[in-house]
Amino acid sequence: MAKKEKQQQEQEETILTPEVTEETQEVPETPEAEQVNPWEEKYNAERDAHLRVAAEFDNFRKRTVKEKEASYGNGKADAVAKILPVYDNLERALNQETSDAAYKKGVEMTMNELVKILSGLGVEIFGEVGDAFDPNLHNAVMHIDSEELAENVIAQVFQKGFKIGDKVVRFAMVQVAN
Repeated sequence: MAKKEKQQQEQEETILTPEVTEETQEVPETPEAEQVNPWEEKYNAERDAHLRVAAEFDNFRKRTVKEKEASYGNGKADAVAKILPVYDNLERALNQETSDAAYKKGVEMTMNELVKILSGLGVEIFGEVGDAFDPNLHNAVMHIDSEELAENVIAQVFQKGFKIGDKVVRFAMVQVAN
């Protein structure tokens, strides 16, 4: 009888405690791929488009400012280039011998005023005898062999050079010693 009771007890336990199988085993709930709200998707897309438009506008604004500054510099350089023949003629007039002191004084005053105006515009005049030859600033039209001057030194200036900032308006026309 003890054997029968034992079997009965085991049967009761199996009835009371169900078998644990893969099907009956409780799995803790894991959120499936986060459910994306369609409104949130639309908001993100609109926000992204808005940020792109804002960035494009900022780039446009910066490019426009840069172009405006460049066009002002180019216009100023063109205006200075148109005035340079006047400078050249005044320089030739100053180099001519004259017995009329008032005439010479008037030409000197005109030249000084023109140089003052050019300086006010930020124009730098370059190309002096004795300066080192720089192919980025000078146009060598002649060479001379001279023992008095060092190599690649300007021996004579035919036309002065002019530049505004880093932009060369006119290259200096020079003779270079070798």
